[in-house]
Amino acid sequence: MLTVGLTGGIGAGKSTVVRLLAEHGAVVVDADLVAREVVAPGTPGLAAVAAEFGGAVLAPDGSLDRPALADVVFRDPERLAALNAIVHPLVAERAAALQSAAPAGSVVVHDVPLLAENGLADRYDVVVVVDVPEEIQLDRLTRLRGMSEEEARGRMAAQADRADRLAVADVVVRNTGSTGELAARVAQVWRDLIGRLGARGPDHR
Repeated sequence: MLTVGLTGGIGAGKSTVVRLLAEHGAVVVDADLVAREVVAPGTPGLAAVAAEFGGAVLAPDGSLDRPALADVVFRDPERLAALNAIVHPLVAERAAALQSAAPAGSVVVHDVPLLAENGLADRYDVVVVVDVPEEIQLDRLTRLRGMSEEEARGRMAAQADRADRLAVADVVVRNTGSTGELAARVAQVWRDLIGRLGARGPDHR
């Protein structure tokens, strides 16, 4: 098995790269989906969040009211740290379980938006960073996602900067060209990952 941590700034095209790798045969573990699973209604995670932050962060149907929780934690670093202390271990445990369930000899790609921000690079055999210049990020967020320039810059500023992401990369996927060029680059990356997997030997898991 080869474990891959894949990340990239907002608007870089990370989701497209993940989809292309899945089409090549990668087993994908989506950190955002896992983070939602561990605080779904009826889970110990949601119970722990409610105990820490109170009923105001719950919707009328008992599910997590994400906007209400965001209003609390993103204005207060201590409260954000408290939330992370609950959620991050649960996400790590669930992601590890999904990885363990993958067939032997798999390339397991963990889609982790905040890999650089949370210092997670050492958890993976290979770190892949989807990279574009900041001006391209800004153009895509305003032109394709309808954000104002202020909103786009705020979202970008909330993430690690480009240099920090590139500093943890073993493989960089430049996404500044056409869709076809990106597909060709991902195919090349896939061949590289399969080569790394083969070099580990058949008994390595």
